[in-house]
Amino acid sequence: MEPDPSPTAARPHPTGGRATLRDVARLAAVSPKTVSRVVNREPGVTDAKVAAVTAAIEKLGYRPNFTASSLRRANGRTATIGAVLENVANPFSSALHRAMEEVARERGVLILAGSVDEDPARERALISAFAGRQVDGLVVAPASSNQSYLTTEILGGTPVVFVDRPPVGIQADTVLIDNRAGARQAVGHLIAHGHRAIAYLGDLSSIATAQDRLLGYQEALASEGIRPCPEHIVQDMHTEEAAEQAVHRLLELDSPPTALFTAQNLVTIGAIRALRARHRQHAVALVGFDDFPLADLLEPGVTVVAQDPSAMGRLAASLIFRRLDGESWEPAVHEIRTQLIRRGSGEISAV
Repeated sequence: MEPDPSPTAARPHPTGGRATLRDVARLAAVSPKTVSRVVNREPGVTDAKVAAVTAAIEKLGYRPNFTASSLRRANGRTATIGAVLENVANPFSSALHRAMEEVARERGVLILAGSVDEDPARERALISAFAGRQVDGLVVAPASSNQSYLTTEILGGTPVVFVDRPPVGIQADTVLIDNRAGARQAVGHLIAHGHRAIAYLGDLSSIATAQDRLLGYQEALASEGIRPCPEHIVQDMHTEEAAEQAVHRLLELDSPPTALFTAQNLVTIGAIRALRARHRQHAVALVGFDDFPLADLLEPGVTVVAQDPSAMGRLAASLIFRRLDGESWEPAVHEIRTQLIRRGSGEISAV
């Protein structure tokens, strides 16, 4: 081990800016290499030196730059995972993000997250930015039609896990739910309460999950010999406002639906606003796909087919860390089941 320098008086950073590693070393009376070892939690540093470095870091307000090669851990990692999510403001994405954080925190790893907002260019830009920061792994909710551009990252040893939607053009671990089965369950529940005029309100038709939920809706109706009214199938809504306007239009039809299957949580919220504006929330049944905060406190409570984004986030993070720990297996689809939660809106019977 290199000898530590003799103690010298601590001096502020010469530019008056952010404290540097050398400032910490000077104040702690150790070498910069020792500071690096303490910051990166490497072995071979005495307790006394760890204490001195920790105290100097706190006094100077030092924040290490983990992207700098001189501060990378001994195993070559940066202790960061990049998460490319649909929209971190959406309850689904935020719950998924939080669950990943909880798993990563136990490993001393940070989750860096960004929203793609269904923009393929944004997806690639975020992944490029995270790759440039040499993240140790990537969790991706894809928006683009093909993810083969990630082949270089995967072949380079960076673990990649897809969530919510399957990748196209590449083999990688994927954490999904059975969207078709969940949609069949939701629509079957409405049929069981006497409904035959059931509308479908879905997200962007380009999204794989939306396509699967529409198929599940159609399969549930077909299994009971019900032919859906074409006017009752509304797609390509991605905001609460679009869904609200769509429900108003549906209820003004000569043959309006008696029940709604809303296939995304923001769509569900927009639909509820329209029903309440028309005082129809106790007359038109509704089952939504995805739960959302306060759904149980509305009147009536909102019946949903709930995904478990927290379970998805925990599983995605655990797959990344298992890969980083050296485990190897063929990429696979890991499915998480949905749950029908009855709260009242889905139990309104047809007149």
